[in-house]
Amino acid sequence: MKRLALIIVAFSSLLATPKKITAQVAVGISVEVAPPALPVYTQPPCPVEGYLWTPGYWYWGANGYFWVPGVWCRPARVGWLWTPGYWGWEGGHYWWHGGYWGAHVGYYGGVCYGYGYGGHGFYGGRWEGGAFRYNTAVCSVGGSIHNTYVDRSVVNNTTVNRTSFNGPGGISAQPNAEERTAMNEQHMNATSEQQTHQQSASTNRNQLYSNNHGNPTTTARATVGGQKFNSAGHAMQSNHVTMNNAAHANGGSMQHSAAMQPHNNAMQNRAVGQAHMQNRGGSMQRQTAPARAQGGGRNMGGGGGRGRNR
Repeated sequence: MKRLALIIVAFSSLLATPKKITAQVAVGISVEVAPPALPVYTQPPCPVEGYLWTPGYWYWGANGYFWVPGVWCRPARVGWLWTPGYWGWEGGHYWWHGGYWGAHVGYYGGVCYGYGYGGHGFYGGRWEGGAFRYNTAVCSVGGSIHNTYVDRSVVNNTTVNRTSFNGPGGISAQPNAEERTAMNEQHMNATSEQQTHQQSASTNRNQLYSNNHGNPTTTARATVGGQKFNSAGHAMQSNHVTMNNAAHANGGSMQHSAAMQPHNNAMQNRAVGQAHMQNRGGSMQRQTAPARAQGGGRNMGGGGGRGRNR
């Protein structure tokens, strides 16, 4: 009887609280209005050997959409690549599918984030023998980084589609065979540094779409908490962590896997405020409390409407 009572209590608690899917990432967000177009901006040079570019994106908060700057950051593991998150239309809402780390780049909605992320795959560099080589045809590196190559065949000279979501009125791309395979591989959530980076952007009112109308003050950063850059690629101010001492603070060169091991161990346990559909590279769930943006109504500009977590 005691065991039966415990089962009943456990089942009741599941009914009383929002359901959480803990595989890969924890929370997905749905919004009734489409995210704004991606801003045009210049990528700052990579400041630390082995750091990878994670493109900027529009995310949803209590006051509507805000821009999370693109940033160079250390990978979750040596040999792993970043699959960006994306917004996708489903069931009458725009759902956020959170990014993740893995051995190969999976599906990210066909969104052209630039700098190696052209909508499918990644062409900004590759891992070779525990070291990352940068394709300088599509990404920028600092003068201290020499492990590079040039492959201009991946450069797309056509007009760049700045649409930031997948679905009607946006991008109609579907995952290809390689992306489907990558989505079923072992994944790891956004790192604690990436979570901190997103949280920092959420508290800066200059990053809100309602204030910047699609032209955020800070479009990119050299490192998490490091130098800020505007859309023209100009440094905006001095920071306590500069591009030079960022390498020292984070252990210097990232060429050897041994340098990554403490960080790898620390990244095994984390909660991420993003979504990850299992059949599209992540999972989704619902929270009960809705978030409201300034203003209302349905539009394609991302300036108002309602959002909710699930």
